[in-house]
Amino acid sequence: MTAPSYRQTLVTYLAPQRGKVTILAAVLLATTGLQLVVPLILQRFIDGALTGESQSVLMAAGVAYLVAGVANQLFAAVTTYLGADVGWTATNRLREDLARHLLRLDMGFHTDTTPGEMIERIDGDVTAVANFLSRFLVRLLGAGLLLVGVIVVAWWKSSLIGAVYTVFVIVVLTAIYSMRTLAVSAAEEERETSALLYGFIEERLAAIEDIRANGAGVFTMRRFVGVMRDFFFRTSTAWRKRTQFRVTSNLIFWTGSALALAFGVWLVQSRGATVGTAYLLYQYVLLIQNPIEQVTQQFSELQKAAGGIVRIDQYRNIASALGGGGTDELPPGPLAVSFDEVDFSYEDQQILHRLTFDLAPGTVLGLLGRTGGGKTTTTRLISRLYDPDGGAVRIAGRDLRDVSLPSLRTRVGVVTQDVQLFRASVRDNLTFFDHRRTDDELLATLDEVGLGDWLRRIGLDAELGAGGSGLSAGESQLLAFARVFLQNPGVVVLDEPSSRLDPATESLVAAATERLFEDRTVVIVAHRLETVRRADQIMVIDAGRIAEHGDREVLAQTPGTRYAKLLEAGGGALLGGGR
Repeated sequence: MTAPSYRQTLVTYLAPQRGKVTILAAVLLATTGLQLVVPLILQRFIDGALTGESQSVLMAAGVAYLVAGVANQLFAAVTTYLGADVGWTATNRLREDLARHLLRLDMGFHTDTTPGEMIERIDGDVTAVANFLSRFLVRLLGAGLLLVGVIVVAWWKSSLIGAVYTVFVIVVLTAIYSMRTLAVSAAEEERETSALLYGFIEERLAAIEDIRANGAGVFTMRRFVGVMRDFFFRTSTAWRKRTQFRVTSNLIFWTGSALALAFGVWLVQSRGATVGTAYLLYQYVLLIQNPIEQVTQQFSELQKAAGGIVRIDQYRNIASALGGGGTDELPPGPLAVSFDEVDFSYEDQQILHRLTFDLAPGTVLGLLGRTGGGKTTTTRLISRLYDPDGGAVRIAGRDLRDVSLPSLRTRVGVVTQDVQLFRASVRDNLTFFDHRRTDDELLATLDEVGLGDWLRRIGLDAELGAGGSGLSAGESQLLAFARVFLQNPGVVVLDEPSSRLDPATESLVAAATERLFEDRTVVIVAHRLETVRRADQIMVIDAGRIAEHGDREVLAQTPGTRYAKLLEAGGGALLGGGR
């Protein structure tokens, strides 16, 4: 971990809090000043008591000591509060920026990266940086100011004492600096292993039904033991290196304290200093020791932060394969969709081959094909989850690479088989936490999809469970339709929204689907022929190429077409999803 990375992170996320940082610096200066003054007061008290100073003078020194001690504690509390406030405010912004960046990456990244790994980066690594900023950084700055102050006072008292302190501080700082990166690499590996562990757990919990149903529990636990073994050994390695650093720093301070005590005794016996000055000498060694000990005790936080910043920078430096998008805005109303010689591959496997077709605004296209034929890939290109390898995908005549992503996400709506609902209110699940929508607007939309009576029973503020627990499959699907109605897109992509529903619920979804078709261009991936009975056109994709495309009624009435044969066979020859 290099210093420039720290500087860039600190400047980027602390600069907006200049006011608080300035106050924090002022309080640190005041705290440092008081820490330097307290031993001087005690020196004055000791020497005064030994030389027979008046009781009033000694009482004044005692009161000054108490006042300085109380003020020092108050300043320390303010420093702790401001440090935590500045640190967590800065890192919450870092967490937000990192989450936003990851959400903007292409689907290729999200396919290759488990949610557990991303959670560990966004939460675990950023929390390590927060601890660094809120605690370690404040202590580091305080220790630096205190070191400078102690050396200045030591030289003021005596050139000999000043020289001794200067050498001691140089030795301490050199030792700490030489060991600064001792455990950074180990801490980085520790965080990486932690991310892999959370990713493993998240994947297995998501597949718990399949694991139980297929008797894979023993196999899963064996794999889990292997992951835990790797986590244990890497964590132990990092701990041993951090402990080595701490033991070394403690040995230096113990040696320094012993030498300071011996040096003070020698000065008193040789009449080179008073007892109070000898006490001051020893007390300043302890004064130096305390903040640096705190820093070394928190050095693991620095090491975690160092590894965290490295790993955060790795994610922040990942560029989306989609690029940043253009500046074109899509117009209102139904939008034309066209594919122009589109090629697309997942890694080395080509899925689409020079795919070309045009949809006029307001057209409903039924997309049919066997599993793996390229249906889902086609819809992902329309919503620009991926970019084509060759050719162009256009909406309203604009290449999607020239359209701004916010405009595209607003004007293209998607409803999939697997509806994602959050542990949140009905309102938040409908609006994706956009509170600009009015209650009347939400109620009217739910009436339109057939959920009005259901909503009036539970209310917009009713909390839904994770994944929509407590809702039927039909209610979840209709909520997904309501989201799209609220968005009012010009293009809608449907991935067989009724494939998992019972006939009664399917009729409700079908009615909502028909209302969704009005004044919109629709591409619907069909796994059953009943789904496309309202389609204007049918397109059959086979092995990434258009095998058949035309008017639905014409294809249905033309003997020998694939669609006609499917109708004759009752659709049994064409079931399944896929890419």
